[in-house]
Amino acid sequence: METLFERLRALDSTTLADAGKELRVMDGGLRPVALSRKLVGRAVTVAANGGLLPVLDGLERAGADDVLVIDGGGSPPALAGELFASEAHRRGLAGIVIDGFCRDTAELRRIDLPFYARGCVPNAFGPGTAPGAAGPVRCGGVGVAPGDVLVGDDDGIVVGTPAELEAVLDAAEALQVTERSILAGIRAGDSLFGRIERINGGIRFTDG
Repeated sequence: METLFERLRALDSTTLADAGKELRVMDGGLRPVALSRKLVGRAVTVAANGGLLPVLDGLERAGADDVLVIDGGGSPPALAGELFASEAHRRGLAGIVIDGFCRDTAELRRIDLPFYARGCVPNAFGPGTAPGAAGPVRCGGVGVAPGDVLVGDDDGIVVGTPAELEAVLDAAEALQVTERSILAGIRAGDSLFGRIERINGGIRFTDG
């Protein structure tokens, strides 16, 4: 798994999504609290059910290289802030993704932990109900199961099983090399149109 994670950390979410059309892409309403932080890790899922106790339970279950994925129903109040994020960082988590809201954003930007949410509010949910069994959740408009892998950056989050991501790695890496070569050429004065082939109503970028 570590080799998979290392290769995924070198890939942009956009390239991964282009190479793996069957991969799940969370909707654009989930945004990083701080930019330029790479998210790669295994999903530990939580159905918040309108309370903090299930989130706390998920955080206690999570460890190194895990991403806490919280189905918060997409609405405020907040389900995590500086205390939960600080503990996640201490435990070595790879990140937190909330389909809902957070708070303490000034401190969240200081913590070196990828953190995604729909927005921020000052008030938080109460304890809520006791946590249920861990299982699949809905987050960012897609299904996420325990053990799925999330890859995120400033553009958003891509989700797949380890096998799904392994299957597209080579293609994604080759595409990223091609795109960066084209970008370097454009910056040097070459035309983009000299690197495009139109095939069957579509387009394909070429190395030269």
